[in-house]
Amino acid sequence: MKRVLSGIQPSGTLTIGNYLGAIRNFVKLQDEADCLFCVVDMHAITVPQDPEALRHNTRAVAALYLASGIDPEKATVFVQSHVPQHAELGWILQCFTYHGELERMTQFKDKSSRHEVVTAGLFTYPVLMAADILLYNAHLVPVGEDQKQHLELTRDVAGRFNRRFGDTFVVPEPYIPEIGGRIMSLENPEKKMSKSDESANAYISMLDDPDTIRRKIGRAVTDSEREVRFDPERKPAVSNLMTIYALCADVSLEDVERRFGGQGYGPFKKELAEVVIERLAPIQARYQEVMASSELDDVLRKGAERARELAAATLRDVQRKVGFLQV
Repeated sequence: MKRVLSGIQPSGTLTIGNYLGAIRNFVKLQDEADCLFCVVDMHAITVPQDPEALRHNTRAVAALYLASGIDPEKATVFVQSHVPQHAELGWILQCFTYHGELERMTQFKDKSSRHEVVTAGLFTYPVLMAADILLYNAHLVPVGEDQKQHLELTRDVAGRFNRRFGDTFVVPEPYIPEIGGRIMSLENPEKKMSKSDESANAYISMLDDPDTIRRKIGRAVTDSEREVRFDPERKPAVSNLMTIYALCADVSLEDVERRFGGQGYGPFKKELAEVVIERLAPIQARYQEVMASSELDDVLRKGAERARELAAATLRDVQRKVGFLQV
């Protein structure tokens, strides 16, 4: 059975982009593969975080995993920092990663331009991401378009290590859905929807109440035309809203075009808001249940135990091959 590994940073409230582009696919994959889904809190501290907020957000992301349909009986759900092997393998892999490779990472260039202080962790975090994946010998990694470069680095480092020390790591492949791999901002269709956006109107939180969702979608940018037509090049904003509709309603983009042909953007936005609200309502209700019970702690404890067991076996093999003394 193929193994899948993916994770989301607990750096803020998850958006509908996180749900449609990632978590929704996690739920499908858990029936097809041996899945490990991680809350990558070690990645989150590459930029400043409030400790209390980080603790809350870490639980919230894990709770939203469960609320969205990830079944801990089918998939392993855990927190990255609960498995210390991530940090140790991350250091070892740094010693097999070239400085120039990290300098070429476009996400580092983007994030570093938005922060006054740039940490070494922000520069090297693609190597920690590689360790996350390679520790579990994942065959498939669900990634958005913006993470493909990091996965290519993971593949390069794994291949480099394997050539020097013999077969050690599975070289992973990306899993990118046909649509929804990148949900864009409601205010700027050239930017990915992000929970860290300075404008709260640019994204829909998975925990937004119905009135907030209606307001944000009502204000979402479109274009000077009135036609609801999927054309990412000429109509990126409308195409993004159509993608959200299609994924939330489980219909095709062609169905969306047919339904709203000739109606203009007003009726389309009004119904889009209701479709999003309907999709998120059971998730929000289940989230409140999970956060108020001891269920989440039990899931994370058991998930960490399984993850540590898998990770320890890989790390012991790596330690032996690089020459670390074992007692």
